[in-house]
Amino acid sequence: MEPFISQNESILALGGWMKDYPGLSAGFTTRAGGYSTGEYESMNTGFHVGDHQNLVKKNREAIARLAGFSLLDIVGAEQTHGTNIVKVGSSLKGRGAAAYSDSVPDTDGFYTNEPGFLLSLCFADCVPLYFFDPGSGMVGIAHAGWKGTVNGIGPKMIDAWKSEGISPTAILAAIGPSICKNCYIVDDRVIAFAEKRLEHVEKKPYNQISAGQYSFDLQAMNKLLLEEAGIPSRNISTTGLCSSCGGGSFFSHRRDKGKTGRMLGFIGWKEGSLR
Repeated sequence: MEPFISQNESILALGGWMKDYPGLSAGFTTRAGGYSTGEYESMNTGFHVGDHQNLVKKNREAIARLAGFSLLDIVGAEQTHGTNIVKVGSSLKGRGAAAYSDSVPDTDGFYTNEPGFLLSLCFADCVPLYFFDPGSGMVGIAHAGWKGTVNGIGPKMIDAWKSEGISPTAILAAIGPSICKNCYIVDDRVIAFAEKRLEHVEKKPYNQISAGQYSFDLQAMNKLLLEEAGIPSRNISTTGLCSSCGGGSFFSHRRDKGKTGRMLGFIGWKEGSLR
């Protein structure tokens, strides 16, 4: 079953989680319903791509409102395709919400079990990874491009939660809209990193399609790594939505040749919720 369902034209929600746990808000934006124009039309949420800053801020205000938050509840990052993960508390509230300049530096993952924060990361083909432990209320999100994937940002989130006393078997995970294996063709250099990470795995998440060219399933590799880190397969939901060939519903860095907007992946507990 597709874990992401349409909440409105601008947001695909993790409907099952939100239905079962009132007060939780989790989802992924489409490119519809915002104020930006041209190649950024219309719900661009990335400050760093060349769009008008005031329009990006208006887009983010709209998304926060639809998610049940205010703009300054958002926490945003300077994403570097690394594996740094930050636990969010009161000192980070509003960082990166209204301007890129005060984003949390060098960060590709957030987690918290405090209400009133909307953890957010930007995407345009890379894989959004969502994490939730119903017992503790811990929620998290990570940005996994090919570098973050092969360097294990998903397992590193699980390790961080283990240090908080959370068993991997209790964690729910969702893999969000991102580029599919048919659209993501890479070269030997990228595959060499994947091969090193998966030396022990018989069934690889990539296939050679011509000399030096491979079809790479980033979603499948992330699922494999999450399972190896201890999350039961039954606890992992994977989308069927591709950011590149998904009917123009999303921005795609590869399809749009680098000149495009960004979607926002987000998760958080609303203020006053059970957590």
